[in-house]
Amino acid sequence: MAHSYHHAVSSARKFGGIPVDYQAVHDWLDGSKQIVADFRHRALRHHAEGCFAAEALFGTTISNSDGREVPVRLVAEQHILEDLGRIPSFADWVRNIRPEPWMGRVGMKLDNIEADTEERTHG
Repeated sequence: MAHSYHHAVSSARKFGGIPVDYQAVHDWLDGSKQIVADFRHRALRHHAEGCFAAEALFGTTISNSDGREVPVRLVAEQHILEDLGRIPSFADWVRNIRPEPWMGRVGMKLDNIEADTEERTHG
């Protein structure tokens, strides 16, 4: 789906209530578009851990306007299933990141930092 609002409409159809009941959860899941404005944004929250993160942020359930308690994790899972057709793990996303040399670059060794600090302190 192209917009979090459409996910919210889908949630209202599935769980009852109105779209605004679910909008915050769907906005959070798609909030990573602020960082990466294409499908790759999904790697940040569209996975099993993202469902649990949504639950930690919004609570175990939300009350919709029909007075029904709806599990947040189910709302997040519905969103991801609509976008991806399955709920991947974060590891599924990471396995598809092409390693680049800068990603594994090690900076100054800790010994050098400690020696430099010691020299400036007592120098």
